[in-house]
Amino acid sequence: MCEHHEEDQGTINRRRVLAGGVAVTAAGVAATVASPAVAATDPYADPAKPALPQTDVTVDLNDTALVVVDPQIDFLSEQGVTWGVVGESVTEHNVVSNISHLFNAAKATGMTVAISPHYYYPTDHGWKFEGPLEKLMHAIGMFNRKGPLDLEGFEGSGADFMPEYKDHIFDGKTIIASPHKVYGPETTDLDLQLRKRGINKVILVGMSANLCVQSHLYNLLERGYEVAIVRDATAAAKLPEGDGYHAALTNFRYVANALWTTDEAVKRIKNAVV
Repeated sequence: MCEHHEEDQGTINRRRVLAGGVAVTAAGVAATVASPAVAATDPYADPAKPALPQTDVTVDLNDTALVVVDPQIDFLSEQGVTWGVVGESVTEHNVVSNISHLFNAAKATGMTVAISPHYYYPTDHGWKFEGPLEKLMHAIGMFNRKGPLDLEGFEGSGADFMPEYKDHIFDGKTIIASPHKVYGPETTDLDLQLRKRGINKVILVGMSANLCVQSHLYNLLERGYEVAIVRDATAAAKLPEGDGYHAALTNFRYVANALWTTDEAVKRIKNAVV
């Protein structure tokens, strides 16, 4: 009992450290999301008259995969160490449920599904330099595991997958790529796994929008994939530095081949050609 109490208290303390640094979040984000003239409107609404040409992705079960980035407790659960800064966005966009809908649709049609997880092992804490968020993630024990071959303490930890998704992830068919360590999949086998299955189109979802999802988007585009983002199956932190979701959405509009809602994505998956 004492060991569990200490572990729980440690998680609470890490979350408290994170929350303590963002006490002025609401005021800071309000200034970054919208000007007073448009404050009463949806800050995430698409422009009425887009300046860029509109593109789209055709979903084909033979060459399209659902890729879910970081579907883990530390990002998507109230028990996660980042909930104090991502929880509002995750809740606002109904992300946990929307990812479930996408899993269900993909599995029902036999679509290729891949997970790109984020783990940190003890050796990763020996890095000599870090960016601001890397430093924070290491400090709060985000995505920590005891080792690459050690699953002790993994079940139910912040590095574990959300319980809602486990039946789909552990069905023996889902690709679980080697973990990324910073934001993008450059150091993982995600590309290899997708190419070996003839995949050249990706429906990209998960956490978090302006970090790992955006980095996966850019890397996959550079590797020649068509990428559709599901806008309400991702979310991001809201900090005095800015609303990460708002920042990502702007960039998604600039570079993603398509930007869909979950309902649109599910419909396209169910109607996908073989």
